[in-house]
Amino acid sequence: MRGKRAGVYLLAVTFVAGLFAPAAWSQKMDKYYRDCLLEMLDNISKEVQKNYYDPKLHGVDWDGRVAEAKSEIKQQNSIGMALNYIAWVLDGLNDTHTFFIPPQGPARHDYGFRTAMVGDHCYVTGVRPGSDAEAKGVRLGDEVLVMDGHVPDRQVLRELGYRLSVLRPQPELRLGIRDSAGHGREVVVSAKIVEHQQVTGLDAATGGMDFWNLIRKSQEERHRTGIRTASVGNELLVAKLPGFFFDQSEVDALVDKARKNQTLIVDLRGNPGGTIETLKYLLGGLFENEVKIGDRSGRKELKPEVAKPRGRSTFAGKLVVLVDSQSASAAELFARIVQLEKRGMVIGDRSSGSVMEARRYSYKAGSQYVIFYGASITESDLIMTDGKSLEHNGVTPDEVLLPSAADLASGRDPVLAYAASRVGVKLTPEDAGKMFPYEWPKE
Repeated sequence: MRGKRAGVYLLAVTFVAGLFAPAAWSQKMDKYYRDCLLEMLDNISKEVQKNYYDPKLHGVDWDGRVAEAKSEIKQQNSIGMALNYIAWVLDGLNDTHTFFIPPQGPARHDYGFRTAMVGDHCYVTGVRPGSDAEAKGVRLGDEVLVMDGHVPDRQVLRELGYRLSVLRPQPELRLGIRDSAGHGREVVVSAKIVEHQQVTGLDAATGGMDFWNLIRKSQEERHRTGIRTASVGNELLVAKLPGFFFDQSEVDALVDKARKNQTLIVDLRGNPGGTIETLKYLLGGLFENEVKIGDRSGRKELKPEVAKPRGRSTFAGKLVVLVDSQSASAAELFARIVQLEKRGMVIGDRSSGSVMEARRYSYKAGSQYVIFYGASITESDLIMTDGKSLEHNGVTPDEVLLPSAADLASGRDPVLAYAASRVGVKLTPEDAGKMFPYEWPKE
C-alpha cells in the first residue's frame, strides 16, 4: 500500500521512518516478515519504474536486478540481511537522491564521533564527550585510514554513513587511525545503543508525558539546527546555516540583520540541503533580480526552477559563501548560483556533488504488525545555467582552502578567518573556531 507523498526536496541525507514491530534486525526470518519484505521491494521497484526521472533507468537491467534481489530475500534467514537487498536494487542507479528508507529498527546506534572528508583525506571532526570513542582515545584531527574494513573516500564515506546509521547499524566499529603526530593504531569503538520507544501515548493514560517529551525533542532539534549568526564589529555578519529548512520569516530576519553590515558570510559547511522553497527564499533575499536556479530534466516537460526577489529590501552588500565536502544539494545550488551570477565568492573545499530533485514516498506493509517504510526517488535532474549538472561533480570553490589536522585538533577555523580577511575584516582562526561550536544531539 502506498502512503502519502511528501513535497519535492533537495536533500542529500536519509531519514528513517516507521516501526518494524518489536523485532531486531538480526531476528530470524519467518514467512510473515519475508512476505512483507517482498511486498516492500515490489512497491518500491514499481514506483521507480513509474516515476524515476530517466525512463531508461540509466540502462540498468532493472527487472533482472529486482529478480535477483527477490531470490536473495527468499533465501535470507535474517531481516537485516534481507533489507540490504532492497537497498542494493536502488543503489544500482548510482543516484544520490534515490535510496531506500527502511523501517526503523528497535534501537539507535551512536558511535560517538563524526568524520568528514577534507580534500582527499578523512578526518575525525567531532567526538562526543563521555563516549566510548573518547575513552578509546579517538581525537579531533585524527585521520581515519580504514573504517569497517574500507578505505574512506568521498563515495565510500557516504555509503558507509548510510549503511552504519540507517540500513544496518552494528554494535562495534573497527577503525584504523593516525594521529596528528603520525602515529597509527587500530581501535574498536563500541556504539551506545539507545532503544526506541515502541509505543507513544498522547493521552491522559500516560500522564501526558509522551506528548511533552515530543515537544521538548522538537524544540531541542529546532535550536540545534536553527540559523545562528555572529557579528564582527559593524562590518561583518557571519550566518551559519545547518540546513535549508527555514520559513520565509526566518530568512527575512536574517536579511534584515545582514543589511546592517557591509558583508555577509554564509557558512554552508556541513549543510546537507533541504527544501527548494527555502533555497528560493534565501536567493530572493540576496538577489535584486529574478534568478534562474536551473532547468528541470525529467520524464515530462517541467518548468525551470526560478527564485524571485522579495517585495522588500534585499541585502546588496558583499557576499561570501563557505562550502566543504558535506555541503550538498540545495547548499551546492546556492553556492554555484552565487558563482554563476557573479554575486560573490565561494571559499572552502569541493562540495558533495549530490544534487537532484527528489520526492519521498511513504508506504506501509503487513496486517499483524504494520510496517512503515519509504523511498526517496529522483524526479528531475537540475541543469544549471552553464548547461551542467552538479550531480557527482559538486562546486569547485573560487579559492580552495582546507583546514589541517592540527587545525581540527585545536578547534581553529582558518577558512572562516581567511574569508573575513578577504573582505578586510580581522578575525583570528582561534576566534573563528569558537563562533559556532557543534552541539551534539541529546541522547
